[in-house]
Amino acid sequence: MQIRESMERYLAHLADERRLSPATVRAYASDLEQLCEYCEEHDATDASDVTLELGRDWLWHGSQRGLSATTLARRAAAIRGWSKWNAAHIPEATDANARLRSPKTGRHLPHVVAAGQMTELVDLLRGRADDGDAVAIRDVAIVELLYASATRVSELVGLDIDDVDLDRLTARVTGKGSKQRVVPFGVPAQNALVDYLTRARPELLSRSQDRALDSPNATAPAARSQHALFLGARGSRIGVKAVYNVVNRLLETLPGFDTGGPHTLRHTAATHLLDGGADLRSVQEMLGHASLGTTQIYTHVSLERLKDSYRGAHPRA
Repeated sequence: MQIRESMERYLAHLADERRLSPATVRAYASDLEQLCEYCEEHDATDASDVTLELGRDWLWHGSQRGLSATTLARRAAAIRGWSKWNAAHIPEATDANARLRSPKTGRHLPHVVAAGQMTELVDLLRGRADDGDAVAIRDVAIVELLYASATRVSELVGLDIDDVDLDRLTARVTGKGSKQRVVPFGVPAQNALVDYLTRARPELLSRSQDRALDSPNATAPAARSQHALFLGARGSRIGVKAVYNVVNRLLETLPGFDTGGPHTLRHTAATHLLDGGADLRSVQEMLGHASLGTTQIYTHVSLERLKDSYRGAHPRA
C-alpha cells in the first residue's frame, strides 16, 4: 500500500474510532505529511519502505534543523502510532518503527501568576467594563471562569449556556477525546457570568441576528450562536484565537510576562489549588488529566514557590 493512502486511513482511524481531538489529529497529520515528503525524497513510496533506519534519519534530520525535543518526541509518537496501526491493518506489513525512541524532553516549570496579581488583573478588567461595554463585560467573565475552573481554552469556547449550572456553581466541559467532566467554579465567577448573561450577551447576540437579516449567508452562524455561552464581538461563538488575544493582552500588563495565554491561567489555577492544600487526585480530575504524572508538575511549581519564599524570608536561608 502507498504511504499516503495508509497514512490517510490511519488519520481517519484517529478521528473516527479513537475520537482524538481535531487539534491532535491535525498535529499528527502535519507530522505524517512531513514524514511522507521525506520518504518520497528518499525514493520510499510504499508503506513497507518506511524502515526503522529511515524513521531515525527523519528524526535526526529534524534535530539538525533545530526542532525542539518536544516536537521531535511528538514526531516519534506519530510514526510509532502509524507503524503499529499499519502492521495491524495491512496484510504482511510489519511494525518496523516499534523501537523508534523519542528524545528526552526537559520539563520546564510553567509560568504562573501570583494570587495578588490575579486580583489586580481582574480589577483591571472590571474597570474597563464600568461603562457597560459588552465585550469588556464578557472578558471579565471569560477570565474569571478560566481561572476558577482551570479549563482549557478549547473547552471554554465549546461551552453552551446549558452546560453551566449557576446554582450549583459547576460547568460541564468536553475535553480531549470528547470526554466530559464537571468542574466547579466560585462565587466571583458566578457573579461575572450572571452580569455577562444579563447585560452583555443579549447585545452581542443581537449583532449576529442583525447580520443574519442583512445577509442570508449569515443565517446558519446566527442559529448556532443561540446556544453558545461566550460570543465574539460580531455575535457568533467566540473562537480560541479571540480568547487567547484577550488573555495575552491582559498578561502583558504584568512585569515578567512578555507573552502568555489561557493556558497560563490553567497553570495558575492548578498551582494555587495545590498551594491551598487541595488533594492532587482532585486537581487531576478537575484538570481532566489522564495521568497523575502530568498533574504532578504543579507540585514542583508549588515547591519552587515555597523555596523562593524561604530564601526571601528565613534569616539563615
